[in-house]
Amino acid sequence: MAEHAADQARFLDEQLTPVLTAAQAGQSHVFFVDAAHFVYGTFLCCLWSFTRLFVRAASGRQRFNVLGAWNAVTRQLVSVTNTTVTNTATMCELLHKIAALGLTGPITLVLDNARYQRNAVVMAYAEQWGITLMFLPSYSPNLNLIERLLEVHQTPFALRPLSSHLRQLPRCHRRDTHPTRDHLRHRLGLADDSQLPTL
Repeated sequence: MAEHAADQARFLDEQLTPVLTAAQAGQSHVFFVDAAHFVYGTFLCCLWSFTRLFVRAASGRQRFNVLGAWNAVTRQLVSVTNTTVTNTATMCELLHKIAALGLTGPITLVLDNARYQRNAVVMAYAEQWGITLMFLPSYSPNLNLIERLLEVHQTPFALRPLSSHLRQLPRCHRRDTHPTRDHLRHRLGLADDSQLPTL
């Protein structure tokens, strides 16, 4: 535990803080990257009760995948979504979307060591687009800001009534139809809806 804390402190001081400082000064851009998998199903938090209960559930376990990159300064969210799988091709698509923004100055992506993110194909693609990949130390989700966004986004969705079909799911994640944008804005400390990330 102490070793992990030391690794995180060193990473924060030597790598992450300098790029964040430059981004806040308008000299570069920093995106935090991670994926979330919204499973279309019912999950019980309790397995025993005094009376017999029937819980409405989906007939299968489909999912809606969101691979997102959150700009640490502007709070813009760039995302790739699908209902199949998150893999190297998905990551390359996200890199292409970020490159297509036409940002001026260096671009750094802060991401974990997932196999579909840390491999030769993704690294070559990032180099082609002039994007720097900064990999977090192991077991460091606390240093990835997008984890907080995904957490507050998943929680209200988990409390929604069961949708009749998975196709309705992506619509629930857009700002204009999200029923808890006040809650999300409050949790993220934003002044108004214009700063809310959209998928």
